Amino acid sequence: MLYDMAGAGPLTAASNLSPQMALTHQFNAIAFEENLSLRQLTATFPGARITAHELYRPVEPAGGIYVYPFGAIVACDVSPEGREAELARLRAAQPKLTAQVVREDYSVVEEAGAPIGIFDGTLRVDRLTNARAGVVALIVAQSAAMEYYERIVDQLFARTGSLVEQLEHRGSVPFRTRPLNRFIGEAILARNEVLSVLHLLDKPDATWEDAAMDRIYDDLRAEFDLADRYAAMESKLRSIQEALELVLDVARDRRLLLLEVAVVVLILAELIFSALRVL
Repeated sequence: MLYDMAGAGPLTAASNLSPQMALTHQFNAIAFEENLSLRQLTATFPGARITAHELYRPVEPAGGIYVYPFGAIVACDVSPEGREAELARLRAAQPKLTAQVVREDYSVVEEAGAPIGIFDGTLRVDRLTNARAGVVALIVAQSAAMEYYERIVDQLFARTGSLVEQLEHRGSVPFRTRPLNRFIGEAILARNEVLSVLHLLDKPDATWEDAAMDRIYDDLRAEFDLADRYAAMESKLRSIQEALELVLDVARDRRLLLLEVAVVVLILAELIFSALRVL
């Protein structure tokens, strides 16, 4: 694989490939819990090209890495040793990065004259330009990030289901509402973060400049099932919100009932004391 002189990304000319020759390009993504500040990482990855949406740095001999602000890094045609070195570089700059990550791998076959499309789960292209490689890296990064947030939403969904089951069996919720309030706050925070991060599913501007790249983008979105996964997460988040609103209403009603009972008891006590004083 060749690189352009600006180091903007992998560049393979179709003229360098015979009709029988095919190159397999490997994309390896890692998603973290934390978001990443691209500007802060500029010094960490010298020679990198940075835009508002990604940081790209070539890695010798014939690869490169993409870093995205939503907490994902993708290596393209980088050896396992090289990936570990770049990951160590990132962790040195961001020591608070979580050790629990999500990994996603994908292969792209480049063959001169080949029709563009996904065959047997593998994307095939006639040539892998800088922009096309960037689109592939973005989709793989999105899928890894989405899997991470799917895990978070699934955990919230399970915990919410446990609260609803308690409500179903007992007919009420625990009197102590502080743990419930903390969980509701955690769920709201997670929901806001998921919805704010998943704007990354927006189509990149580069796809408007190349009809083939637009097809690659759509094919890869369908291959990774991004739209349906996003819709499923939105549905679960709505269910979580509705269930928590119900549980919170029951908790409030119970506390209001106890408050009303306490007021009635105090009034009766006052009447009894007044009657005793008269006697």
